[in-house]
Amino acid sequence: MNETDGLCVGSCERCPALVESRSRIVDGVGPDDADLLFLGEAPGQKEDEGGEPFVGRSGDVLDEALRDAGLARSDVRITNCVRCRPPDNRDPHVEELENCRGYLEAEIATVDPDLVVTLGKVPGEHLLDRSVAVTKEAGEVHDARVGERSQRVLISVHPAATLYDASQRDTFADAIAHAAELSGLADADGGQSRLGDY
Repeated sequence: MNETDGLCVGSCERCPALVESRSRIVDGVGPDDADLLFLGEAPGQKEDEGGEPFVGRSGDVLDEALRDAGLARSDVRITNCVRCRPPDNRDPHVEELENCRGYLEAEIATVDPDLVVTLGKVPGEHLLDRSVAVTKEAGEVHDARVGERSQRVLISVHPAATLYDASQRDTFADAIAHAAELSGLADADGGQSRLGDY
């Protein structure tokens, strides 16, 4: 039996390979009413061990980009398309993404963010349901159908891309700064959200 309140998945046995490779289900973290939600593909080894998405080196890169954009990790929601670590950190298979889709849709509906930022190719293609050229499209905003809702989605390269390709650093930082601006969170004066300007 699957239990979920929209944010936490108590138990799930839908993907035998993932059940075997995980040590835990890794739910999203951050405010349950965040204006900005970051979406990765699946937990890696560090996430599986710690029970939190985007820790380790990728998490450090994300945290630094958030700080540079005037945000803290605690200001945003961070989650993954798939909540269990795939074997050998491979990309999640299509059926695994589909098996976890209901949990993701429930989380996005519960949090009701102004903007979802997809970190990397897999989450971008999963939400937009098309091929995505992440580097070319980084920073672009699209409308996606997520469950019963239309959701604004900003495409970003994965933070790990900056670790093996220095040319991606500015692309990533610019996308995060743009996301902070679009969500109104970068406005430290407490002014109104600038979503209407875009």
